[in-house]
Amino acid sequence: MIRVVIAEDHELIREGIKKIARHSADLKIVGEASDLKQALALIAQVRPDVVVLDISLPDCDGLDGLAELRRHFPNLRVVMLSMHPEERYALAALRAGALGYVSKAAAAAELTDAVRRAAQGGAYLGPRVSELLAREAACPSPRPAHHSLTAREGEIVALIGSGLQIKQVAAELGISISSVNTYRSRIFRKMGLSSNAALIRYAMQHGLAG
Repeated sequence: MIRVVIAEDHELIREGIKKIARHSADLKIVGEASDLKQALALIAQVRPDVVVLDISLPDCDGLDGLAELRRHFPNLRVVMLSMHPEERYALAALRAGALGYVSKAAAAAELTDAVRRAAQGGAYLGPRVSELLAREAACPSPRPAHHSLTAREGEIVALIGSGLQIKQVAAELGISISSVNTYRSRIFRKMGLSSNAALIRYAMQHGLAG
């Protein structure tokens, strides 16, 4: 029996995963958390075989959350679950130590396959991720600046890129204006930009605007 913890802030998604597990004789959900703090406490308590981690939790970005989980539990086996397509974060997630990356748009079978593979200590490479890895191996190229962004930073780029003001971005994401400004400073530093106008131009050029 593979013991699984779900770290996902949307109840409907958690219920969907639990429904999938109920139809899989070898999977058992042993706990669920809606943010990283809850996940850390729960994992320490139940010691699951695999954690299904949402890439965007309320108190962290998923790749930051992945790093935090692995800092506390170095041998933890994690499958990332994301609303973003594989092109956006899959390779970065695998490089950061995830054993799988599954889009929320994928079929249920892909998630169960990823969890089973991770439980065995192997990496799950879905068709799209395999294609991305093959393309990178065949024709390596410099990564665009926005590929270094976390999920939350990517959301902020998309919102600013679509023309929203800082106050509107804060309201949209349910965070403070000061938090948005902090994220924006990080974005500018990572991407070598210095103004909202430059950020908007970049977002438009790379199809990132929301």
